Amino acid sequence: MADSRSQTKGWGGIKKPPGLETAFNIVLAVGPNDDDCASLEHIFKSDWTVIVSDTVASTLSVLQETPIPIVICDCDASSGTWREMLDRISLLPDPPLFIVASRLADERLWAEALHLGAWDVLAKPFDAEEVKRIVSIAGQHWQDRHGVHASRTRQRRSANGGKHMTATGEWPSWREQNGSD
Repeated sequence: MADSRSQTKGWGGIKKPPGLETAFNIVLAVGPNDDDCASLEHIFKSDWTVIVSDTVASTLSVLQETPIPIVICDCDASSGTWREMLDRISLLPDPPLFIVASRLADERLWAEALHLGAWDVLAKPFDAEEVKRIVSIAGQHWQDRHGVHASRTRQRRSANGGKHMTATGEWPSWREQNGSD
């Protein structure tokens, strides 16, 4: 696992993956141990890129430079780190969705985290299906917040509408644009 971590070091303590400026499938894991990091990388495989940060400072450096949709912060790393991280990222102009991960993910932690503004809480050791579900929903929310799907839909409709107008001289109905009868 040391190799994986060494590949993620560099910019502000973290290596910037290629194409990060436009990616919507980035998870920034803060303070995970090597086993948690390996678990997240295995769970996400090719669906999400996992970047690892060990400190609040390096995480904030990355987030100030690049919009990353999801941060998973290890609650067990050190006392108060997740609260400090949540406070600090909430001040960013475009804060990521924040997920707390803990071996003691009970109702008290969940209530506190949500009350303070976290997106959700994940129990460790990670359950692959639960992690995928939570991160998928968070990722969808991030994309909706940034109009990713709306702009793609407008582009597709414009392309389809242009083809239809060329062929018929009329703009297509919604059903024709979306392939419905």
